[in-house]
Amino acid sequence: MVALAEGLRVVDADAHMTERHDLFTARAPKGYEDRVPHVERIDGLDMWVLEGKTFGRAGSGGTIDLEGNKHPWRDSQGGSWGIQDVHKAAWDPAARIELMDELGIHAQVIYPNAIGLGGQNFAKSGSDPALLRLVVEIYNDHMAEVQAESGNRLLPMPIMPAWDIDACVREAQRCADLGMRGINMTAHPQDAGSADLGNRAWDPLWEVCAARKLPVHFHIGASQTSLSYFGTTYWPSQDEYVKPAIGGASLFLNNSQVLLNSAYSGMFDRHPELKMVSVESGIGWVPFMLEAMDYELEENAPEYFEKLQKLPSEYFRDNWYATFWFEKGRGDLQHLIDTVGQGNVMFETDFPHPTSLHPNPLDMVKERIAALRPETQLAVMGGNAAELYRLW
Repeated sequence: MVALAEGLRVVDADAHMTERHDLFTARAPKGYEDRVPHVERIDGLDMWVLEGKTFGRAGSGGTIDLEGNKHPWRDSQGGSWGIQDVHKAAWDPAARIELMDELGIHAQVIYPNAIGLGGQNFAKSGSDPALLRLVVEIYNDHMAEVQAESGNRLLPMPIMPAWDIDACVREAQRCADLGMRGINMTAHPQDAGSADLGNRAWDPLWEVCAARKLPVHFHIGASQTSLSYFGTTYWPSQDEYVKPAIGGASLFLNNSQVLLNSAYSGMFDRHPELKMVSVESGIGWVPFMLEAMDYELEENAPEYFEKLQKLPSEYFRDNWYATFWFEKGRGDLQHLIDTVGQGNVMFETDFPHPTSLHPNPLDMVKERIAALRPETQLAVMGGNAAELYRLW
């Protein structure tokens, strides 16, 4: 019998919720029902429409069917599936809680689907900024309700209006007042016309996030720039089912760019209590990057290297978390976690996406997790997340 540490309470640090078709229209002020995001049937497919422009498929957002069977990305998310074809727990909070109870998961951190993994798709519409702020607020209000109704077992990360820094500051404060436990940020706000995240213009947001204990989350593929990797990294001659595998694996390394830029920018010297999370990126790349980020900066910019208050790699130790799920650490997961930092790692399942641990995530990882030290099990499977999100 393989046994996990006594007292283990699992927190899933990355799962997704497919947006219901009436999410925005049901909450829109009178007269705005046709202006906020809504679903229209276009060329035989359900599409999200905002101010007359489509910004994405109103599809399944998952690869798990109604009976709980998992399908390839090409047949589900990349095919003709709609919300009616995906597992009910992909879009229904009550069904999600029921599934979590079956699987032995205490809490889940929730990210979007169609609106962009970092909420970046709204910016593509070019709509009136006031309308876009309303749309963001409707989404975040709904997600705050989901969190409250779940008793803080579902923790959706609110999206930010990245095209307007002042609006981001106000929305982060508002979400903190609603009891939300972090923010979901696009990795490249310059795609939406804002300054990049290293610009000091963002310091007011970092100040709020540090003061209100709102970790800043960067999900892989959370910008138009980073998501381009999904559609450009494979060779055109590859099989259509192989292409998503290449694109998906390429996305895992995207967040190294955010880590490098944040550490070199000096933002953590100005905001030492600021926390950031690399979501769905895995952890196997982190040890190499910790060595590379120190070496490269000292080699290429020695004067700047000396100006930082810490080694670049130390900012990961003090300010960053990363999530893992399928990794085995080449047979020594304990060594990998120790190298990354036991206090910097959180477990995830990625339900209901193609790389999710399905159908029984804890059974799938039980043997390798049981081989970890008890204190490591307690930390990475729930304790680190519980502390970061103030759960217990």
